[in-house]
Formats: sequence, C-alpha cells, structure tokens
Amino acid sequence: MNDDMHTQESDETVVFRRPRELGKAMLSEALFGFEFATRSDVGCVRKLNEDSTLELPEAGLWVVADGMGGHTAGDFASQTIVAELETVGVPAGALDLKSRFLERLTRANSRIRAHAEQLGTGAIGSTIAALLVQQDKFAAIWSGDSRVYRFRGGEIAQVTRDHTEVQMLLDNGEITEEEAENWPRKNVITRAIGVTDQPECDMVQDTLMDADIFLICSDGLTEYFEAPELQDLMRAVGHGPLEPLCHVLVETALERGGKDNTSVILLRCRRKKLPDFEAAGAYPELEGLL
Repeated sequence: MNDDMHTQESDETVVFRRPRELGKAMLSEALFGFEFATRSDVGCVRKLNEDSTLELPEAGLWVVADGMGGHTAGDFASQTIVAELETVGVPAGALDLKSRFLERLTRANSRIRAHAEQLGTGAIGSTIAALLVQQDKFAAIWSGDSRVYRFRGGEIAQVTRDHTEVQMLLDNGEITEEEAENWPRKNVITRAIGVTDQPECDMVQDTLMDADIFLICSDGLTEYFEAPELQDLMRAVGHGPLEPLCHVLVETALERGGKDNTSVILLRCRRKKLPDFEAAGAYPELEGLL
C-alpha cells in the first residue's frame, strides 16, 4: 500500500454503589460471547500479501495490520505487530488488556524501525486497526487507514477516523467531499506503526450491546465499498452466520479490481446473562463495596 501515533485515552472510572438493602445484595454481571469470521486475500495485482490478521477471543483482541514498504518489508512490519500482540495472554480486565496491548505494540514499533535501519531502504511500517473487548466495554485503537466499523440496530457507523492526507485536508476544509473522491494522493497515510520513535495511535471507547457486529478491515476493502453498501449487506445477514458475508466482501473487492491486499474480520457480540446471586444477611465487611 502507498501508505505515519498520538495516543488518546479516556479516563477510566470505577464506581461502587451501595445496595438498596445491605442485607440482600443482588450481584449479576453481563458477559459477552463472540462469533467471528476472517479472510485475507493477496488480491489481483500484488504478488505478496502484506496484510496480517489476529483473532484472540480468549484475550478479547482482534487485529488487522496492513504493511507498507515493499518486498521483505511490508509483510515483516504487519507480521511483527501480530507476533508481538499474539503474546498478550489472558488479561485481568480492560485496563490490563490496554496496557498489555500498548506495551507489545511499542515493542513491535521498535523492531520494525530496527529492521528498516538494517535494510537501509527507507521507512517501513504498517497500519493497525484493533478491537479490544472486556466485559461490556470495547476500545478501538488504530493508526493509519485500516478501519473499524460497528453495525448496531440496522445502522452502520465508522468507529475509526482515517489517518490520511485526504482526511486531513477534508478536516481543514481545504477540499470538498467530491474532490476527495478523486484526490491523486488519496491513499497517502499520515500515521503508521514503525515510522516514528513511538507508536502514534488514536483510541475510541464505548459500551457493547447485544448483537453488535464489528467489521475490521484493511483499505483493500474500503477502496471498493462505501458505508451504505456495507450497511445493506450487514442488514441482509441478520442473525445468520458471518462466514458468507466475509466471503462476499472479499470476493466483491476482487471482482471490482482487487488492486491491493484485502483483509476482513467480522465479529458479532452476544450477551450472556449470568444467574443472579443473592447474598442474604448482613455483611459489614462488604459495606460500601456493593
């Protein structure tokens, strides 16, 4: 890909609520299960697939990375990101997962920069679009133009915002949406892992809802799809399996030209309600904690 992280985090707040009746505290927690499908294709033009994907449901982590820098470079960058993140383990919660994620992403960033120095052929790097899920919360962390979308209640929303030259010009009011469609440097990115001393990412956090579907993809897909068409396809899948939709997305991108590698992860979140636990009696040691 012809494809440069400012880390933005929201404050985490832990709230302890006193029960209405200390003698009868009702404890319940909503958890989520996951259905997911993934596919990555080299496309119709490239000889090498520089995309890499990672699916770790036990950690609550899904990743698409799109490498840049040519043969022996772009694929190294994306594979290095995935190899580091693959060691994330099982986190204790959302804060722990974010900490582990960013620590490993920083290591990957250093390894990519060291490899670029050894090659001596200029900067190499990779975009990243990651979805982190713990309990009933999610965080999208990204750098570059790989994207995360969320489909909820029949409507699709782009969670991430491209780090591209054309998006920067749009944000500054220097070009119109119409001009952006045919901008000659449309695919030039302004952030990527491996091109700066420290990784530069943005992050969005929100709450999960039952039946949320997330699409994580490289620009090899979004080159050929606008949000309304993606929305129609997701409406059509309903509560059915995700594998057929994953297949349709990639095959359609190939039919429309397949100029770049194309990678897709589809993830559906299903709420699982644990049975309520009733603690009868008075427990002074728990006062103020429930």
